Amino acid sequence: MRILFTFAGGTGHFNPLTPIARAAEAAGHQIAFAGQTALLETVRAAGFTAFDTGGDTFGSRERQPLAEIDLDREEQAIREGYARRIAGERCPRVIEVCRSWRADVVVCDEADFGAVVAAESLGLPHATVLVIAAGSLIRPGLVGEPLDELRARHGLGPDPEMAMLGRHLVLSPFPPSYRDPAFPLPPTARSLTFDPVVPDVPAPDWLRTDAPTIYFTLGTVFNTESGDLFHRVLTGLRELPLNVVMTVGPHIDPDEFGPQPDSVRIERYIPQASLLPWCTAMVSHGGSGSVLGALAHGMPMVLLPMGADQPHNAERCAQLGVARVLDVMTASPAEIAAATEDVLHEDGYRQAAGILREEIAGLPDATHAVRLLEDLVRAQ
Repeated sequence: MRILFTFAGGTGHFNPLTPIARAAEAAGHQIAFAGQTALLETVRAAGFTAFDTGGDTFGSRERQPLAEIDLDREEQAIREGYARRIAGERCPRVIEVCRSWRADVVVCDEADFGAVVAAESLGLPHATVLVIAAGSLIRPGLVGEPLDELRARHGLGPDPEMAMLGRHLVLSPFPPSYRDPAFPLPPTARSLTFDPVVPDVPAPDWLRTDAPTIYFTLGTVFNTESGDLFHRVLTGLRELPLNVVMTVGPHIDPDEFGPQPDSVRIERYIPQASLLPWCTAMVSHGGSGSVLGALAHGMPMVLLPMGADQPHNAERCAQLGVARVLDVMTASPAEIAAATEDVLHEDGYRQAAGILREEIAGLPDATHAVRLLEDLVRAQ
């Protein structure tokens, strides 16, 4: 079986696909990826064949000031950015790759609308991998018009309910109870855990164990749009009797934060799987990958959402009792420190996170996703 994995966004859209790709390779299938030019190096560094489908939406990023949350702006980014412009650009390029590489099935991130239209126009089965945890950002009423226009350009009829997004198979790496109940999963959805927690992971040799460790991250995109947020959070956290590990991403120099006490370590990147087993709580922007990582380890959170799916995730985390949510524009170092102490010392947050951890641990892993893909191709 030849499986083409495609993604329209940055590493947050690429990473959820990789466990399935590795499991497919281990099962003897041929796999390749199709992504934007700026992400090819990331894909190839992970050991995969990568086809260039153009675009530079997620290339090198300049530092930007922090902006107020604007939900209308984020919805327009989905509608006009992903569903109209990016999908329109990617669709013919994914068709070309599918034909030249002779793909049997397409597996795409849920925002890669162009790949879904490409697969349908070629008569190929496709599976969608969810990358937006709460599920309330991508809706037929939001993306239907530009996608129907794209469908028409490729000889496909209208799809007012956007059934194409879940027509064959939807793979969800999130616990079912986390999903916003107002936006239920389609009947074709299967929930899995793509990165099961590995027991007995050795601690990094530099990790201090004399106090609880807090992990602080702003992800891989919004870290450069965060203004003074890194400094505010770090100022609050380093006053607590804790160890703090902060990652800032490839475009920010850790040295800009100056000398730090021994309890603080700042790195550009640390694999979550090697660090989270040793952490007690997380402070983050509320991106889906960060939230899932925290919940998989039963960690409560302090969330400072900035945009994209983060406000939706923050709202859902607050409803489930696993996080404190702060206003990213006004939260002071003292308020951030107090919220962190709350989630560390009020048992309700950890108990609620533990319930989600057990739900995640009970889900099938990526090898089951490969069996579902095999069944899908056989059925076609």
